[in-house]
Amino acid sequence: MKLSVPRRAAAAAAFALAGLLASGAPAASAAPVAPVTTLAAPDIPLANVKAHLTQLQTIATNNGGNRAHGRAGYKASLDYVKAKLDAAGFTTSVQQFTSSGATGYNLIADWPGGDVNQTVMAGAHLDSVSSGPGINDNGSGSAAVLETALAVSRAQLQPAKHLRFGWWGAEELGLVGSKYYVNSLPSTERSKISGYLNFDMIGSSNPGYFVYDDDPVIEQTFKSYFSGIGVPTEIETEGDGRSDHASFKNVGIPVGGLFTGASRTKSSAQAQKWGGTAGQAFDRCYHSSCDTTSSINDTALDRNSDAIAHAVWSLSAGTTEPPGDFYENAADVTVPDAGAAVTSTVNVSGRSGNAPAVLKVGVDIKHTWRGDLVIDLLAPDGTAYRLKNSSGSDSADNVITTYTVDASTETANGDWKLRVQDVARYDTGYIDSWKLTF
Repeated sequence: MKLSVPRRAAAAAAFALAGLLASGAPAASAAPVAPVTTLAAPDIPLANVKAHLTQLQTIATNNGGNRAHGRAGYKASLDYVKAKLDAAGFTTSVQQFTSSGATGYNLIADWPGGDVNQTVMAGAHLDSVSSGPGINDNGSGSAAVLETALAVSRAQLQPAKHLRFGWWGAEELGLVGSKYYVNSLPSTERSKISGYLNFDMIGSSNPGYFVYDDDPVIEQTFKSYFSGIGVPTEIETEGDGRSDHASFKNVGIPVGGLFTGASRTKSSAQAQKWGGTAGQAFDRCYHSSCDTTSSINDTALDRNSDAIAHAVWSLSAGTTEPPGDFYENAADVTVPDAGAAVTSTVNVSGRSGNAPAVLKVGVDIKHTWRGDLVIDLLAPDGTAYRLKNSSGSDSADNVITTYTVDASTETANGDWKLRVQDVARYDTGYIDSWKLTF
């Protein structure tokens, strides 16, 4: 996915509303973009969000078919999310509470930096009902918030405001986890939260596009985004006060959020506006065993995930570091299994002298076993700089990181290549994107 001109315009409108200055988004090409001070959010890869949902589905399947409060599937879900955030550089904490005779858990993740006296928080409940795996309700919101947090890490976002993310337990029992979190905060800490964004069911199978009408700035931020991509919205009424934002709203914290509908039926007018089927529920699998990965509407999940990132970026007013020009190639390149090396090229032009001693090489490679990969940066004269060796013990997926190379002996201008080779069998992947930052 690429950032479109309408989305860039929508971002600017939202920033103006919040009294912020916004600059254009970097183009996904080999042309330089300088300096890197953009406030526009990245696209959130749908495939990444769906990968989290697949993991939550597997957890439910392996634990009695659900991820409900007090069940093993919930704790396994929390452990999965926490591991991703810990690896990405967040400071995480697990908060325990008791409900219905069982221990419940909230997960809180803070991104370093930003003004803690102005904290923007995004959250979702992680538990399901006991009758199903809860992939839309609320794996969808949980996965999208997680991937937005991971995008913050990939961008090394340096927001003006502090960023915090939360995943709540026992929402299905009456907002228990979020109430516990809010009630445990001293009044001075509550006052530091400038806004809470809630995401509960954002991939309904017969979706609508609903925006909470609580805080006007947050509401307009979402409305402007959807207007910019040509999707009309309506005010959310079906779940008003029935999800975790109510816990924050009740103590005076500004709130907002998104929703794609639950058990209510879609009207003819709504079907004409959004597509889908009139006379059927927005989510026919609401609180049922069929709330699985197969019941998710990809388009709704994609749009809402991007909207979450847009709101997080705009409301926290961040910039990405380090400053400087960058040159990027976002074209996918398949990496053959146990095959020949492949390359992706970035052309650098218009610079004088040599490359820096701290050349940043940002790499985003999707792969099911990253230990198979050998990665090199090739300078224009063919000199190879080893970024990563293969390792049989490195069984995790994906290589999403930034390397630093001393390229001060290399001429800056010319064709730089990222070379990737899979040296073992049975796993596959592709170069998603990579960039050089000078």
